Amino acid sequence: MTRLRRAGRLGATALVVGLLVSAAPAVAHAGGPASGVVAASRDQCVASTRISQTPPALDQLQSASAWTFTRGAGVTVAVVDSGVAPNPHLDDAIVAGVNLVPDGTDGIGRTDVYGHGTVIAGQIAARVIPKSGVQGLAPEVRILPVRVYAGDSDQLVEAGFGPNTARMAEGIRIAADRGAQIINVSMSTTEKNAALGEAVAYARDRGSLVVASAGNRDSTAAVEDDDTDGVRYPAGFPGAVGVAATDTSGVVTNASIRGSHVALAAPGQDIASAWPQGGDCAVATDGPATSYAAAYVSAAAALVAAAHPDETPAQWAYRLEATAVRPQPDTRSNASGWGVVQPYDAIVLVPGAGLRGPSSPFPGATATPAPTGTPAPVAVVVGPGPDAEAITLATGIGVAGLVVLAAIGALAILVSRRREDDAPPRPAPTGRGLYGDDRGM
Repeated sequence: MTRLRRAGRLGATALVVGLLVSAAPAVAHAGGPASGVVAASRDQCVASTRISQTPPALDQLQSASAWTFTRGAGVTVAVVDSGVAPNPHLDDAIVAGVNLVPDGTDGIGRTDVYGHGTVIAGQIAARVIPKSGVQGLAPEVRILPVRVYAGDSDQLVEAGFGPNTARMAEGIRIAADRGAQIINVSMSTTEKNAALGEAVAYARDRGSLVVASAGNRDSTAAVEDDDTDGVRYPAGFPGAVGVAATDTSGVVTNASIRGSHVALAAPGQDIASAWPQGGDCAVATDGPATSYAAAYVSAAAALVAAAHPDETPAQWAYRLEATAVRPQPDTRSNASGWGVVQPYDAIVLVPGAGLRGPSSPFPGATATPAPTGTPAPVAVVVGPGPDAEAITLATGIGVAGLVVLAAIGALAILVSRRREDDAPPRPAPTGRGLYGDDRGM
């Protein structure tokens, strides 16, 4: 088990949650195989703390534009983690969950002595409360707590209450059985555990999309450095979406583990969220963490699922990957996957021929290769995208339909409408378009 220490702080009253780090070789402990599963360590935030600023990640993630379509109502996101504690940001969001840790706490997953699961849930679903700017990216989803570990101290691990693959796999299955469309797993292991892979497949077959962290390499958070790139699990199993983290400038840094398991990237630094005992907390202030990036991708996936409830998990994932901001539309990177997630663009995407990037699971779509390029930084920048017309295809089709229905005999009107139809389609509200601007990448 790789243990963690404090990663940093923001201000005098808000201490940060330690970062999720990649796994050390597996060591067996009571209560199930440890399998090198690693979660984030715990610090303290003051219960009365309120953060007045809106989380900066919401602007990078097209929240205002996405919310014109949906805020996630009707979707359940399972947080397979350390539990979700009572907090006014979340109390209206939580449904009765499950506690798989035999430590004598409540049976519905509402105990979180570690803090990490509550932060993840707040990133996804925090409701607005007085005197706080904290808000989740999908602020109308339901949160299903699935508590699979209590903490990672030596005492908890030796007692069998630390992270392990057996409970993680069971938690994923329970989340799928309880109807969670999105399952967030902000944990990682180097072990390609069969039961864990089967759990991801089980969830996929039951209509759930598993989103997992790609793993971190941050020497300020880890007692021992993890300099080895390579696949982490469950992110690396088919049916899961692995997530790398961007820093405050929107760049995927060397802090994230690289590998073929990386599908997307999202903000993972300076995260403002909910905390146990009812307060707010700023976490990952010293560097990006993939556990928090995974939470934002889970929230983005929930928005997509709410907007397209009849689609499959693979189709939700495709929307997110095809529209992510990246330097080269045809190329994924082992550092950032298909790029930085953009939920509005994913929601309005019209799947079909001519879209560049990952192979499409939509019927009748033309398969495209998914080459892997040299890992390169990815930045979110503002500017018109070169392929914005692909996202606004539906608008173009609608205009064409009006032209066809126009009075054929009115030649002047017909010509006028054809000119209007030939005009460049409007860009997405954020101005990034389908693949973003290459400047600064």
